[in-house]
Amino acid sequence: MPRIAYVNGRYVKHSDASVHIEDRGYQFADGVYEVCEVRHGYIVDLTRHLNRLDRSLGELRIAWPMGRAALTQVIRQTLRRNHVRNGLFYMQVTRGVARRDHVFPAEGTPPSLVITAKSTDPKIIAAKNANGIKAITLADNRWDRVDIKSVGLLPNAMARQQAKEAGAQEAIYVDGDGMVKEGAATNVWIVDRDGTLVTRPAEHGILRGITRTTLMDVAAKLGLKITERNFSVSEMLAAREVFLTAATSICFPVVSVDGQPIANGHPGSVSQKVREAFFDVAEKIAI
Repeated sequence: MPRIAYVNGRYVKHSDASVHIEDRGYQFADGVYEVCEVRHGYIVDLTRHLNRLDRSLGELRIAWPMGRAALTQVIRQTLRRNHVRNGLFYMQVTRGVARRDHVFPAEGTPPSLVITAKSTDPKIIAAKNANGIKAITLADNRWDRVDIKSVGLLPNAMARQQAKEAGAQEAIYVDGDGMVKEGAATNVWIVDRDGTLVTRPAEHGILRGITRTTLMDVAAKLGLKITERNFSVSEMLAAREVFLTAATSICFPVVSVDGQPIANGHPGSVSQKVREAFFDVAEKIAI
């Protein structure tokens, strides 16, 4: 069966899907996006993803492309048409199509909405969890408003490419004081020597990940202690565990950073514990 995309009111073959050449997402990265996991026929944490979409749109003064209930139905329909039971959907909203000009287009210009969906192989994710992944550190060179889930991801793409060329799977951004910020597409956690889960506060300088937020609920249910505070690269390298969270991966253990093993160089038990409990705690909405 061919993949199906939703593009501005129409369900079309993925191979035929297109947007106008003067869409502001294409010309200015003037848009936002969300990626949401689908597992066992359920959309995971949709309410929190839509809440974050609302915040991102509000920060950039972009209108909703349709009502929230209608958008939920379009998401479901896109997933159904693609027969996705385990996978993800990608949703992008831009300021719309207008003559190229840096200032905003005329009021009433409709925003553009694109939704795609695809299945993923759970075995690939399971293998990464079993083996762990490698990461590198990089100085943060992104714009200041990384709390907005903008489609302007060129620095992130460059960072991921640098990680790949170094034989790693993720790049971890570091601020000017040597403190860990977040990954190119993930939030970063450590388990310190006391067994406490530590992650950087999301008030400024990082994206408030949805999986990050739900993981806090998971940790509370498991009786694990969490602290939101800054931590340095050296503390990360000395941690009992390091792991990354994102909607597409939930919780990937990191076994080395910049070529230096984390603990014994194998995935730790805490990341495994929270990963196994995650789906039971997360919100689940049937497709």
